[in-house]
Amino acid sequence: MSDNCLFCKIAHGEIPSRKVYEDDEVFAFHDINPVAPVHLMIIPKRHLASLMETDDSHAELLGKMLTLAPKLAREQGLENGFRTVINSGKGGGQEVFHLHIHIIGGGNIPPMVKRS
Repeated sequence: MSDNCLFCKIAHGEIPSRKVYEDDEVFAFHDINPVAPVHLMIIPKRHLASLMETDDSHAELLGKMLTLAPKLAREQGLENGFRTVINSGKGGGQEVFHLHIHIIGGGNIPPMVKRS
């Protein structure tokens, strides 16, 4: 756990959240500033600043997080699909420097990139 990390504090119960899943390695909760009717975050309990810090030793954890995404999406009623987003590093738009996967869905989700 990183002492100054918002998501570490959420995962360890120091800051309240609307939890949707928890096990020994992973924690999932509703985003406090949702961009869609359903907006969840999946985070590892172990502090990893971003996807850029991972290597082969994290493969099992990353697989667990990614396979949890459709399960939680379905539980939240996203039967027609959802978006997953992982922002990595400042240049990738990451704002909280603890690895997290956004699960976004419901309503009218616009394309991520405008095409000409």
